Amino acid sequence: MCQLFINSDSRLWASRTKSLRIDGVVTSIRLEEFFWNTLEEIAFRDEMSTNQMITKLYLESLDADHDIGNFTSFLRVCCSRYLSLVADGDLVREDHLPLADVNAKNLLQQESIRTKLRKSRFSGVAVKPSTN
Repeated sequence: MCQLFINSDSRLWASRTKSLRIDGVVTSIRLEEFFWNTLEEIAFRDEMSTNQMITKLYLESLDADHDIGNFTSFLRVCCSRYLSLVADGDLVREDHLPLADVNAKNLLQQESIRTKLRKSRFSGVAVKPSTN
């Protein structure tokens, strides 16, 4: 198992800092190259620059009253969730459908069901799947 990770391209975990302007304020974000690559893919899908998408995520997070004290962690989780949805078949990487046009409510419900089922497998507690 470890060889799968150890022998991967070491540039993927090298950090890169990027400066951008969010709501008129210059800031910098430091992420591993793997996450920058994923953010670029997501931004491309929605026909935005990476900076535009990050700004949009930041402002929408503020509008939703989220604590964005650790915004870089939020971006890492966004990337991980995107890739998880792809792995589960809910999204297709080569699809040109912008994420803004995806039925988020339905995807979030399906993700919640899958998460409960997965957790039940590892905790030994049986959970019946919902057919909603």
